[in-house]
Amino acid sequence: MAAPTSAPDPGQGLGKTGIPRHVAIIMDGNGRWAHARALPRIAGHKQGVEAVRRVARAARDIGIDVLTLYAFSSENWRRPAEEVGDLMGLLRLFLKNEVDDLIRENVRLRVIGDYRALSDDLVRMIDTAIVRTADNSGPRLVIALNYGAQAEIAAAARHLAREVEQGSRAADTIDEAAIEGALATRDLPPLDLLIRTSGEQRLSNFLLWQAAYAELAFVDTLWPDFDEATLRGAVADFGRRQRRFGGL
Repeated sequence: MAAPTSAPDPGQGLGKTGIPRHVAIIMDGNGRWAHARALPRIAGHKQGVEAVRRVARAARDIGIDVLTLYAFSSENWRRPAEEVGDLMGLLRLFLKNEVDDLIRENVRLRVIGDYRALSDDLVRMIDTAIVRTADNSGPRLVIALNYGAQAEIAAAARHLAREVEQGSRAADTIDEAAIEGALATRDLPPLDLLIRTSGEQRLSNFLLWQAAYAELAFVDTLWPDFDEATLRGAVADFGRRQRRFGGL
């Protein structure tokens, strides 16, 4: 039996130093950070944005090619309307204030998820930011907005089903590589390391397909306190692991 095409070769995409090419982070703990300080939740979210700035720069300095951040899930709409509004306001500020820095630092911005379901002004700001950074040749910062992995996989299945229906694809050619080619992350390197902050140990519908062979790291640090040292610690731990991808 042939090996599944979705299982990368050991060391694929890694430099000699063992630095992961693609790191994803579930940014968790903003509310608990604020609660511990008797502050409103928005204060935790504001500090979370500061952590995004720190960690994006740290990832670039470490040599990580792609940093994917879980900013707003498709399930986050269930939160109180006031909190959702605060989060969208912080996103506006981030797009307004950070894009020039991304350009100066040669960082390309990508967004995955159904971000076009956001308000019209946010969609325009996101589209503009993507276009403005498109010619940058350095690291990629990928923001997951209104993203859910199950919805992403379902969308890939619908895309492939349409190809079969239209006669451009035979059903028996749908394999792991075909599904990967229909995902939002199809042009990104394989996910090497997935980190979740705040001590929680679940994936929360984030990059479920992509995480099949990723190393997982669950750290107790709340996201607003996450910094370069914490990231370097997770990367160092990654470098000590032996990745077998199902082999010996």
